[in-house]
Amino acid sequence: MSFKEKYGPWALVAGASVGLGAAFATELAARGLNLILLARGADALEALAGRLRKTFSVEVRTVTADLGDVRAAARCAELAREHEIGLLVYNAAYSKIGRFLDGTLEEHLRTVDVNCRGPVSLALALGKPMAARKRGGILLMSSLAGGQGTPLVATYGATKAFNLVLAESLSHELREQGVDVLACRAGATRTPAFEASQPQGKTPMMDPEPVVRQAIDALGGGPSMVPGALNRFVAFVFARFLPRRVAVSIMGNATRKLYPQ
Repeated sequence: MSFKEKYGPWALVAGASVGLGAAFATELAARGLNLILLARGADALEALAGRLRKTFSVEVRTVTADLGDVRAAARCAELAREHEIGLLVYNAAYSKIGRFLDGTLEEHLRTVDVNCRGPVSLALALGKPMAARKRGGILLMSSLAGGQGTPLVATYGATKAFNLVLAESLSHELREQGVDVLACRAGATRTPAFEASQPQGKTPMMDPEPVVRQAIDALGGGPSMVPGALNRFVAFVFARFLPRRVAVSIMGNATRKLYPQ
């Protein structure tokens, strides 16, 4: 099957307004898929939708929703009944940088809601009709921060480990039903959210577009992938050669240099 036959005719991109989400939407539109763009920022969604309709002549719907809200799952289940959604990209994420004990309970739980509740809810709502059709795909954005403890973003890193294990598990469960599931373990990426966090100093970063292209091209070959040669090398060394205590220490020191406390 062609990409559109396998993963179309509609794709839902959660967290689609800017950065990686907008890059995913653009790449999928270029491959001929109609789009449902879901995020909190209505103005940014509409601006992106207008550009995609004009450039690629695809249908684009925008849905304003908070992916940390329990009602988001019901809305996505409704969308799955209205449209034949063959691909889910869950890019939405929330993170608060700082020492764990300095964060509020509300901040930690919002991180869990957006980063864990959201992908579980949407994978269940959209995965069932995909499995019934015997085709489709689910792509969850994880992170190199989920490969080991990552001080100063402890809850965020833990949620990204959750996404990795969830995607790998579903990859095995759903492959016999024709549904490809993949976790993309991205490293530092040049996005508005990353720049808004005001990191100090320099760190190697990828642009969103190659991250997106490599992730989409890896669909069907899962269960997980790391975009970028340098990121793959780092992930390999951390997983194969470093004791976890050392890996955690390296990540903690690197994060402290970016975000001095």
